[in-house]
Amino acid sequence: MTLPPSSLIRDIVDRALGEDLPDITSDAIFAPDERGRAYFLVKEDGVIAGLPFASAVFEMLDEAARFRALADEGSFVKKGDRVAEVEATVRGLLSGERTALNLVQRASGIATATRRFVDAVAGTRAEILDTRKTVPGLRALDKYAVAAGGGTNHRHGLHDMFLVKNNHIDRAGSITAAVTRIRETGRPQKLMVEVRDLHELDEALALSPDFILLDNMDAATMREAVRRSAGRVPLEASGGVTLASVREVAATGVDRISIGALTHTVDALDISMRIESQS
Repeated sequence: MTLPPSSLIRDIVDRALGEDLPDITSDAIFAPDERGRAYFLVKEDGVIAGLPFASAVFEMLDEAARFRALADEGSFVKKGDRVAEVEATVRGLLSGERTALNLVQRASGIATATRRFVDAVAGTRAEILDTRKTVPGLRALDKYAVAAGGGTNHRHGLHDMFLVKNNHIDRAGSITAAVTRIRETGRPQKLMVEVRDLHELDEALALSPDFILLDNMDAATMREAVRRSAGRVPLEASGGVTLASVREVAATGVDRISIGALTHTVDALDISMRIESQS
């Protein structure tokens, strides 16, 4: 997995801190130069992710903060594990606690869910991919977390791949018309075409796009799509895939499975931050 650029991490953290600060409670109780130490404690089993974002929180609140990760990103952690330690001003620790936890808990929840899907299709050819169904402003975090969980990132935005969807097709008049207009632009980005049935699949195959997306097809139809494509174009299944159904989808022979629930329906991993008492 590749960590997002530090400038992007700082942008996310800056917006999050801006929703909280100033911390009038901590500022009233503790002197600005009082320092302390805290640790992050995992309260349920899962996959850890997002610690670099937590580190950035405390570094933005205290330039002298020292953050130490005790677990590798993307590693499995167990209830009771300490996954990070941080030393900073007490004000900084308390002011950044919620923001840091929000980011790490969300990222770890996404990574944990992704790992479950990846494990469920082990032994098949299918990759697990995310979608653009991310929280506005947190796409870099969400997609990083998917990669930490062993998944593969789909396009990051509307700019890095052509994806001809049903509304494009219906408005343009046909798959062929939409693809023709795209290719006339001469732009280099890869091209994916979404198809809703086998008739559209045949039309798309004749155009040789880089990928074909099978939208909300049942398993029998997907198997036929795999047979017809005969490996000419990588096929991606999408639409309503759950942990209970993903193995069946993978068994049809598709190359990729994209799952919006990885990032749009997140169960945050339960993690707390404990500040050490004054000695």
